[in-house]
Amino acid sequence: MDNNIPEPVLLPPAAAVISPDAVRASFWAANRRRPAFLAILVTGLASFLIWLPSGARTSLWAGLSAQRGLVILSLVWTAGQRLDVRIFTLFNTRGYPKWLDRIMWLATQLGNMVAALLAAILLFILNYRRMAFEIIFSTLLLWLLVETIKALADRDRPFLLLEKTRVIGWKEIGHSFPSGHTTQIFFLVTLFIHRFELGVGVSIALYAVAAMVGFTRIYVGAHYPRDVIAGIVLGSLWGILTMLVNPYELPLHF
Repeated sequence: MDNNIPEPVLLPPAAAVISPDAVRASFWAANRRRPAFLAILVTGLASFLIWLPSGARTSLWAGLSAQRGLVILSLVWTAGQRLDVRIFTLFNTRGYPKWLDRIMWLATQLGNMVAALLAAILLFILNYRRMAFEIIFSTLLLWLLVETIKALADRDRPFLLLEKTRVIGWKEIGHSFPSGHTTQIFFLVTLFIHRFELGVGVSIALYAVAAMVGFTRIYVGAHYPRDVIAGIVLGSLWGILTMLVNPYELPLHF
């Protein structure tokens, strides 16, 4: 048997739910940092929109309109933590075969920063050097943004609160909201689709792979559904913003 992929780790019974009140007290309802978080976002967004040329603002609005369904779902999901827990439990705590656990663990690595680095190296070798540097630089900025939001949101991982959570692989460190892996993969997919002007069929296939990576984050016990939805929105918009800041066309080599 291949020992490179860790076996599922199940929490002992002692790691039970703290209390229903603690579970419901998510950052959406009770986080003391939310006013500062909202102020920073509004200030940053306003400054960015003022800085953008009028043509870029029009393109950004078109991109936001295309994603409005996901934005509304993420921000107006008022059922909150209780529904999040139900959906997470539905998909995470079932009895899955070990071969599926291994496939899901491998699939979730597509959202890792290492995967973005490998993609950049491949593009560099293929002489798409500008795009390779673009991916590296944008990925680092995106990582800083995700980590900042996580620190402000201060949402615990599911396995820290929920009994019987199945953790496939290792227990992820840091906070839960948003999902960094989902954000990363949707950023890359959005960037690739627009840079290479891919057709509808290929675009749907790539987004399906990205969606699968988002689902694996629930499967392996690392994130709630809303963490994944936020990652979809953030990653997609980051890809659009990257296109607006660097509006060049491929192929373009050094």
